[in-house]
Amino acid sequence: MEAFINFISYYLPEQRLSNEDIERKHPEWSIVKISEKTGISNRHIAGPNEFSSDMAVKAANFLFDELNFDRKEIDYLILCTQSPDYFLPTTACIIQDRLELNNSIGSIDVNQGCSGFVYSIGLAKGLILSGQAKKVLVLTAETYSKFINTNDKSNKTLFGDASAATLVTNESFGFKAKIEDFVYGTDGSGFESLIVKNGGMRFRFEKGSDNFEEGNFKGNDDDLFMDGRAVFQFTNSVVPSLVDSTLIKNSLDKDDIDKFIFHQANKFMLDKIRLKLNISQSKFVFNSEDIGNTVSSTIPISLRKLYDLEKFYFGQKLMVVGFGVGLSYGSTVLNIN
Repeated sequence: MEAFINFISYYLPEQRLSNEDIERKHPEWSIVKISEKTGISNRHIAGPNEFSSDMAVKAANFLFDELNFDRKEIDYLILCTQSPDYFLPTTACIIQDRLELNNSIGSIDVNQGCSGFVYSIGLAKGLILSGQAKKVLVLTAETYSKFINTNDKSNKTLFGDASAATLVTNESFGFKAKIEDFVYGTDGSGFESLIVKNGGMRFRFEKGSDNFEEGNFKGNDDDLFMDGRAVFQFTNSVVPSLVDSTLIKNSLDKDDIDKFIFHQANKFMLDKIRLKLNISQSKFVFNSEDIGNTVSSTIPISLRKLYDLEKFYFGQKLMVVGFGVGLSYGSTVLNIN
């Protein structure tokens, strides 16, 4: 038995945050400087009353409509998010009801971030190959903007909100992207490098306050904190070996891969990795200029944009690589049938 990605649809909130908007708030953070460091010009931001479940439902409905797919055929739902509507219940259960899916399906949340799409389609493939499901709806949805302090000019430049819906089944149609073998990795020793410290059970009742150093915002434990240098060092260290291991696992050489779709962290980081791996620009995808780093949705959105731009062709091989919060990483190959 095999598992295929059949189609992907995505949703972007209407509200936008441009580099001009950021410069007005932080005059020392120029438009040119932002663009050079991140490669990002605009980000979509969820509305005050718009949450992960709302965005995931919209992406899923787009998929059902675009593909003319009967939602009643879905027999498992996976939601990947680190910004759930509630601690409990599971947000996937809420989405099952709102999408009017059958009651006789499994529904789970996956608390995973930048590597979450790879992990989620790995779970979907496992469900299909083990006979537990035939048609899995994988949703990725994130509202990191709600974690970002208004004074945090660094994270503000990177992250945007979005959702994506990916259909994974045991049939080859639509994209016809056969999911091949996976390589995963975890280094939990670096968990504090990308974290929202307060709000969980360990620091449930702690109250953070804005911390400034010589007039510069340093952080607030209620909000998203990222040690950019540590995350970059981690990524620069593990991703090249991850790519090599994935090639070996799938009995491929680097030249066999037609496109590399990495998690769209930022252009500076991706350029460094690309050069280290000696991958040509023509094979390397970067398309987050107008949407920012949308966490678990960067890879599926990139896949859909690539499909719209070039279409997929028989025999094409795509490598997808996720890495980040956790710290975690994972990769697989999609083989177009």
